[in-house]
This record gives sequence, structure tokens and C-alpha cells, in this order.
Amino acid sequence: MNTPLSWIKAYVPELDVTAQDYTDAMTLTGTKVEGFERLDADLEKIIVGKILKIERHPDADKLIVCQVQTTEEGESVQIVTGAKNVKEGDVIPVVLDGGRVAGGHDGSKTPGGIKIKKGKLRGIESNGMMCSIEELGSSKEMYPEAPEEGIYIFSDMKEYDNIKIGSSAIEALGLNDITFEYEITSNRVDCFGVIGIAREAAATFRKEFVPPVVKETGNDEKVAEYVEVKIKDTDLCSRYVARVVKNVKIGPSPLWMQRRLSASGIRPINNIVDITNYVMEEFAQPMHAFDLDLIAGNKIIVERAKDGEEFVTLDGQVRKLDSSMLMICDAEKPVAIAGIMGGENSMITDDVKILLFEAACFDGTNIRLSSKKLGLRTDASSKFEKGLDPNTAMAAINRACQLIEELGVGEVVGGAVDVYPRVRGEKRVKFNWQRTNKVLGTSLDKETMLSYFKMVDLGFDPATDEVIVPSWRQDVECQADLDEEVARFFGYDNIPTTLPTGEATTGKISFKLRIEDEARAMAEQFGFSEAQTYSFESPKVFDKLLLPAGDKLRETVTISNPLGEDYSVMRTSPLNGMLGSLSTNFNRRNKNVRLYELANIYLPKALPVTELPDERMQFTLGFYGAGDFFDLKGVVEEFIEKVGMKGILTYDPNSGKTFLHPGRQANIYYEGTLIGYLGEVYPEVLDNYDIGEKAYVAVLDMPEIVARASYDIKYTGIAKYPAVSRDISMVMKKEILAGQVEEVIRKNGGKLLEHYNLFDIYEGAQIKEGHKSMAYSISFRALDRTLEDKDVTEVMNKILKGLSALGIELRQ
Repeated sequence: MNTPLSWIKAYVPELDVTAQDYTDAMTLTGTKVEGFERLDADLEKIIVGKILKIERHPDADKLIVCQVQTTEEGESVQIVTGAKNVKEGDVIPVVLDGGRVAGGHDGSKTPGGIKIKKGKLRGIESNGMMCSIEELGSSKEMYPEAPEEGIYIFSDMKEYDNIKIGSSAIEALGLNDITFEYEITSNRVDCFGVIGIAREAAATFRKEFVPPVVKETGNDEKVAEYVEVKIKDTDLCSRYVARVVKNVKIGPSPLWMQRRLSASGIRPINNIVDITNYVMEEFAQPMHAFDLDLIAGNKIIVERAKDGEEFVTLDGQVRKLDSSMLMICDAEKPVAIAGIMGGENSMITDDVKILLFEAACFDGTNIRLSSKKLGLRTDASSKFEKGLDPNTAMAAINRACQLIEELGVGEVVGGAVDVYPRVRGEKRVKFNWQRTNKVLGTSLDKETMLSYFKMVDLGFDPATDEVIVPSWRQDVECQADLDEEVARFFGYDNIPTTLPTGEATTGKISFKLRIEDEARAMAEQFGFSEAQTYSFESPKVFDKLLLPAGDKLRETVTISNPLGEDYSVMRTSPLNGMLGSLSTNFNRRNKNVRLYELANIYLPKALPVTELPDERMQFTLGFYGAGDFFDLKGVVEEFIEKVGMKGILTYDPNSGKTFLHPGRQANIYYEGTLIGYLGEVYPEVLDNYDIGEKAYVAVLDMPEIVARASYDIKYTGIAKYPAVSRDISMVMKKEILAGQVEEVIRKNGGKLLEHYNLFDIYEGAQIKEGHKSMAYSISFRALDRTLEDKDVTEVMNKILKGLSALGIELRQ
């Protein structure tokens, strides 16, 4: 929101501060000023002049020589110009020798401005320059009375009749002003209007606040004879106020109004439009005007649109509506989209005779959603969507009618139609001033705090110790809000430093976070660096990962309002982010890159989505360079052991992952439960990600890990009796996995089995085709005695018998 300082001063007459002081002080009291702009920043020595005489340039057909009066006493200077729109007697802005203008006549601006020096044009002396509105840093859009091309002429405007020659042209044009840009939070709806900002400024600088006095207007007629209003959907429209103006005279608004609107960034159009915009900026209450002759049946009906209904708005666009949108209708048709934009079928033209003024309060959430669906956001909707105070509507429409009468725009019909089913009253909040001091660490007395409240029109009931909150202060709900009011006007920088009070408590992170921290520590111990990737992805990633049609991972949560197609779905796999990060490193020629990530995937429980998805944390490891499948497998097993999972870990090579290399991939099972997978990335997938060497990934499902992890560690003493080791070398088919062999060893080794170790795999000429040799070292130990040879032989026979059942033979 932008406001000119001159408009603020209209309601805080004693305000006299610099732009920087205003910015700093207002920000500290909670009305954040983003910045300010001096409208006359690059303008110097620009006065009001009068053309006394014009002669042709002797050596240039397109130039004229003007004698321009620059003081009331009659002093003049000679100026040569090529402007075609000037004549003798014109009063114009003149920049004198050594002065400065903002830019060129084409509207371009030069940082620091352009300095004007006296000189000669085709041999004729010129001691200054007559200015167009563009050279003064503005435009015809903001100064509609300015000519399309040429010099700005004061004398064309009757309101400039009494302007003094030699006075400041900058002041005459209202350019001696400062525009402030604010960042207003949504809970301070009152500050979306100049009156609200002025009230805050008055309180900040301890000055008197003088709001505009709204007077009663209207003739002896009754507005009810002109229009009838009915609200059908009171949940979306809490109040609707209508007034009527007849004998309307369309024309330009007065210059003071145009200047205030222009400084606020609003283009002046005509008196009717300018008055509605002026009141909207003043009271933060949007208004709309209809041509009453175009309102069928002289009825206004506020109701929802029909699904599939089409409506042409003032901008000429056809809008498709649905039943969630609120419309302003007459007896036959819709005439406006409530709170957003009027319709072409009731627009104000120069032929209007009777105006219907509307000031209403609509549901903010509905306006925001409707505006978003239509792709149509206006100044009015941006205010309505914050949730306005319905009690402001009557004051705003009366202010508009007051301006109508004062400016001679028309005759206001007496009274107003006011449909207000549920009146919103003031709130009361219990006030404990001792608690405020305790919270802030201050020692203010109660009267000082109440004086702060009075500055911003918060009342107080001493009988109940309650602060009376007007309806327009929607942000004050409880004691904490009152504490904030005291803090901001006492001054945050004045609050003393105090030590915190309270009792010490014992805290620790949750078990889940401990496991995640263990994952990070372990990964970094093995040389992995943490990566962070986006949860939003493109649907194209599934093709890059070679996922078949119908794969469950293709079922995604779709973003309703994405940044673009590349961020339109929630990820169902962490691999795209990991492979993308590896690709970035590879293409930057980084060698031996190891990355890990702990991040969620989002699995919809049903499609279309009817509830929140299943968010599952995934521990993803990925690398290229030094290392292979078994290195990654070792990292996974180290992590499993680190988090106290002492059960059996097995691998199934038939995992069927299309993005992993066949025969070099496996699902990871812990005691029969799938907890993840690992493998070498398939070459075609590597090409899709532009990775030029082998890469490996592992993904562990953290909810399954956390559910089975344990820090319940039991220690045993050092063994008293020696271990007995046996080595066996076996021949088996290539299809038999080491895991199958080890399962037999574990199952038949009994209580005496201590550990086993695969120390050799051989395939070659000494082994028949289609077979391989594997050698294991197996250790046995008893806790209560020294094992004899027969004890070990008995267990080994059981193991060999189990291996034989798999078709495994001892190597001779």
C-alpha cells in the first residue's frame, strides 16, 4: 500500500517529520514502511512562468523564441523551444538556468535528473526550458489534463487561475510530496486505508488525530422508493448498504483529489470513479457504482452464481462462474461479481442520470478463492480478501455522498438502504496491567498503559478492568495483544534487558530424531555429504527412471497451484533428487562423489486425493567413483548394526527395479520385512541423468527402521574357553546365493556357532561350467567348556547335510 505524506498530514495537521524519521518511527510501532520516494527528488529551480511574447526563430522553421515572465515584478528570460502547443499568455512550468528536470519529454527518467544550462539554439540565446509533465517525472496517466505532447499549461485549468508567477511549479503540481510504501499485515485491515495509517502516525508521534467529519447528506426523498436490496447468502455477505444519487454530472474530479490519487498510484478517471477510489483509499472500504436505469426492477439481490454461468466484466472479458462465487444481481441478471469487478451490463457511461452506490462487506476467504479461480485480482478484491469491518460500510458510503454534494456531482437522495442481519459489536478484553509489566520486563503504571490505548481509540471500562475494542481492530483478541500495544508505543528499543525466569527442565530429542542423527553421523563417517533436494518434481521423472505405466510410484499428489510443470507433483521416490545431485557434481567434474539425504516422500492413500498423503522419511545414499555394490552394502549393514537391529538381514536380487541394473540390485529384508533396496543404476538411466560412469544407490525406509531399532545393549564377558574353527570349500550352481548358504549355516549351527566368514569366491577352469566355488571359515565356541572334536563334527555334519539339500558339494 502507498500513501502520500500530504494525505496523512491532512488528518494529522501537526505532523512535521523527515521522511527517514517517519519511516523509522512507524516501523518501530508496527506499521512497517518498506521505503519512500520523493516525487521532487530530481527537480530543482522549477517555477511558474508566463509567456509574454512569441517570435519565429530566424534560422529554424520548427523553433520559436519566447519571452517568459519569471517573477511577479515582471522580470523575464528568453527561452527557445520547439513545442507546438504554446501561445502568448500561457502559464507554464519553467526550469531556469542551473535547474534540474527528471527526464526527457518521451517519459524516460535519468538517475539524478538532467541539469539545464543556458546556451544557444541555432545562434539564439536560451536561458532555461519550458517543461512537459514527463520532464517533471510524471505522466499524462497521472495528470490527465496534460497534453499528449508538448508543454504543460497551467492556464488551461480554471483551478490554477490564482497561481502566482514565480512561485514553485512543483508545489502547484503537488509534486512536493513523499510517497511511502507500507507492508501491512493481514490482521491490520484498518491500516489498508489512509485514516488507519494516519491514526497510527498520530499515536506514534503523539500528535492530534483529526479524521474527516462525515456529514449527513440527502434531500427529502426516500431511497427505499428507488431501490430494494435482499441478501440471500448472508454467510458470504454480512452487510450491504446502498444509496442513490440523481441528476449526475460526469466530469473531471478536482485537482486536489486527482493529486492525492495520483500520489497513491491510482489514475484519475472522472469524478464518480475518483470519488469511489478516494473513499476506498481513505476508509479501506471498496465501493461500486451502478447505473440505476440499467438495474432491472430496481432490485439488488446478493446470491451465489449458477454453475457454468458466464458473465462479462467491465474489462470486456467473459468469466465462467460456479456456485461458490457470490454475485450482485438485479431482478433479471447478474450485474457484478461481488467484491471483485462490476459487469459490462451496468457500467457507468457519460449518459448516466441516476447512480446507485454500493458499500458492502463480503466474506474474505470466499473473495480470495473466487478471485483466484477467475484469475482476476483487483484493488477491491485485495482489500475484501483481508476480511473487512462491516461497520465501516455506512461511514464510507456517507463520505462518498458527502463528496458528491460538495463537488456538485449530483443530488443525493435521502436515507440509505442498509441490510445488516447480524450486527458486529465491539469486543471486550480483560486487562491485567501487572501481567503486562511482567511479560515485558517493564515497570509502567496503569495510567500510562491506558494512555497508549486511548491514542489508538481503544476504550477502557474501569468497573470491569476491560479494554473496549472497536470492531475495526480485528487483531486485538486477548491479553497478549494488549501487551503488544503497550510494547509498541512504549518503544521496543526502550524495553530493558532482563534475565529470563523459570524452572530448568530436562529435555532430549525424540527416539526418531536420534535414529536420524545416527544415520547422518554414520553416512558422514563413510565420506558421504548431505544433500537437500526439492519435494516438488516433474511428472517426467518417472520416464527418466524407466518406470512402467501403471507403476504405483506414478500415483502422485498433484499441486493445485504449481510454480510450473517441473514442480507440479509431490515426489514418490527420492531417486530423482539424488541422481540429479550426482549429475550436477559429475558435470562439474567432481570425482568420487558420495551423497546422502534424509527426506520425505509423499504416497497418496487414494486417488483422487481425499486426505493427507503418507509422508515417509527415506534415508538415501548415492555415489559414483571409488567403490562398488559391496561397499554400499557394507554401509547399509553398518547402519543397521549401529541402530541396534540385531536380527537377520537378507537380500533378494529379484527386486525388479527398472532403474537398477539386473543382477546388481536387491531388496533388503530385515527378519522378513522389506526395509529398502540398493543396487547399481541402470546404464540407460545414467544416460538420462547425464552421468558418465557407474553409480550406486541405496534407499532405506526410516519408519520401518525406527520401529525396529533399539539401544537396549547387553554386554557379555570375555569368553573363557577357546574357539574352534573349520574351513569348508564348496561347489554350487551360480544361481545359489551366499545368503542361502549362510542361512543354512545359521539354522544348523545351533548354540555353538559363533560366527562365519566368506573368504573366497572362485569361478574358472578348475570348476565345471555354470558353477562356482565358495569358501567359508566357521567358528564354534561353548561358554561353559572347551569343545571337543566330536562336538564340532556333529554340528558340521548338520550344516553339510543342509547344504547338500541345496545341491551343494564339498570341493575336492
